[in-house]
Amino acid sequence: MIITMPKTTTSEINKALVRVRKEGGVITLGRVMTLVIDATGADAEQAIETANVASREHPCRIIVVAPHDTKDDCLDAEIRVGGDAGASEVIVLRPSGEQIKHSDTLVTPLLLPDAPIVAWWPASVPGNTWATGIGHMAARRITDTKGEARPEQTLKGLAKHYQPGDTDLAWTRLTRWRALLASALEQIDSPQVTKARIHGDTGSPSILLLGAWLQHVLGCDIEATYDDTVRGLQHIVLETPSGDIGISRPDGRNATLSQPDQPDHIITLPARNLDDCLAEELRRLDDDEVYGEVLQAFARGLA
Repeated sequence: MIITMPKTTTSEINKALVRVRKEGGVITLGRVMTLVIDATGADAEQAIETANVASREHPCRIIVVAPHDTKDDCLDAEIRVGGDAGASEVIVLRPSGEQIKHSDTLVTPLLLPDAPIVAWWPASVPGNTWATGIGHMAARRITDTKGEARPEQTLKGLAKHYQPGDTDLAWTRLTRWRALLASALEQIDSPQVTKARIHGDTGSPSILLLGAWLQHVLGCDIEATYDDTVRGLQHIVLETPSGDIGISRPDGRNATLSQPDQPDHIITLPARNLDDCLAEELRRLDDDEVYGEVLQAFARGLA
């Protein structure tokens, strides 16, 4: 069910939420957090769909701020419950005019009481997420640098203003790759890595972060190459005294794991979609200290 509320106020939205609960039996019991989405520059419907999928694992109230450019200075809104809201209740705020400048003021009256707040920017990564109105109130701040035109500079900016609680979905996409590499290194006699060779799509922030992680934890040289015709991380090779460890995923679905003195193994390693990545980040409300260290290491490498 979708309730449309043109030219409204947050007070009226709250009253409408109460009516919906009374009339339809929709309750907030079991909501574990408030997820605030700043959909500026993003496809708001895609962001809502992704959040709805994640909410089936993490029931929450979803508040979406999706500014629209009109001459009016007003707030339009929607309330979505039931099948239109996954396992959550969705409030879509469409401010215009001066209202756009006060997104935190619009969001605050709609937050669940005594529940943690997570902020997500699907696009238009702010230079300093913590300094934004929404970011300052959030325990976790999730960005996605994948679509940024200049990912190196964006990551460097995030490093400059990093605060505990920050993370980026470009880092989340590397979770399985990092786990596989760490496991493979534990199985060889001489795990000292002298060089890492990485190949993937041009301008991938995930490749930049993977290189920074390897250099940070292993102290090895990094050789990164890029290809405009591919998508995602394609392969990585770690050179060690015991032989090369390699993961190759040319089709974006299945990967070949090569290890010294062992036969090759075919493993399922599909490119992670946005639903999976967001759901993973919502599983944890503590700081991702490793991400912070890697982000700072990356920035130092550019200095």
